[in-house]
Amino acid sequence: MNNKAIQANLLMLLAAGIWGFAFVAQRVGMETMGPHWFNSLRFFIGVVALVPVVLWIGRNKAKTIDQENELKSSNKALMLGGLAAGFLLFVGATFQQVGLQYTTAGKAGFITGMYIFFVPLIGLFFRMKTGLGTWVGAVVALWGLYLLSINEDFTLSKGDTLQLICAVAFAGHVLMIGYLASKMDTVKLSLIQFFVAGILAMGLALYSEQLTWEMIASTAVPLLFAGVMSTGIAYTLQTIAQQHAHPSHAAIILSSEGVFAVIGGFLLLNEVLPPKGLLGCGLILVGMLMSQLMPRLRLPQRHKPV
Repeated sequence: MNNKAIQANLLMLLAAGIWGFAFVAQRVGMETMGPHWFNSLRFFIGVVALVPVVLWIGRNKAKTIDQENELKSSNKALMLGGLAAGFLLFVGATFQQVGLQYTTAGKAGFITGMYIFFVPLIGLFFRMKTGLGTWVGAVVALWGLYLLSINEDFTLSKGDTLQLICAVAFAGHVLMIGYLASKMDTVKLSLIQFFVAGILAMGLALYSEQLTWEMIASTAVPLLFAGVMSTGIAYTLQTIAQQHAHPSHAAIILSSEGVFAVIGGFLLLNEVLPPKGLLGCGLILVGMLMSQLMPRLRLPQRHKPV
């Protein structure tokens, strides 16, 4: 593993840690503000946090005439990429935030982390090869999901169902970022995707929720953490790191946010999972690891008699 790959892994692990504790901030934010306004404001805070970075980088880059022409031709691709990534980010964040009203931060973190094997599964539609290890890992993780979330009447709770849909959307986002990160300015890409997600979330908020200054003041701390740390910093770290990481490998590191979410829920919200739930979390983690660490696992072949 080269230095760039190691640095990318460390950046993604830092992003996962921030996201894990952000589940606590998002959960607390639901006590005083609607989910769509919370998402919209956190994304716009992320935009504000990144604008000075984009301006600073732009001023410190001396451009030739050829580079200026190349920049103009790439702006269209950057906008289209930002729109696509922003839409997927909006879908994932919306289902995640709404679902947090009906489940714990720890459970939400682990279920969201199941995008680790949704990434290669979605990749099948793009002719990406998926080994037996991925399928075995999926079965183990689904067993863990059953222990963690399935009720006695064999139904999945509303909050956990929304988190599962969120995991599918974030899998698409990881694949999209993996495709775009090596082709364009990663910081500008982050800025555009935050703005797009913020506008879309605001549209839902204006239609379905109310907002007052009292709500903003009461939710200031969770909003700032989710906006600056989780959105502005962590998603940008993901975008930068995925220049040097395969999407499936990125998914396994980023999915460790589930572990940090459980730790954060326990330390800050006094959330405690029963033994069955802890076993479920463990199986989900094992399944996710299997799907990535043994992607080429194959059944033993029988030798034909001579």
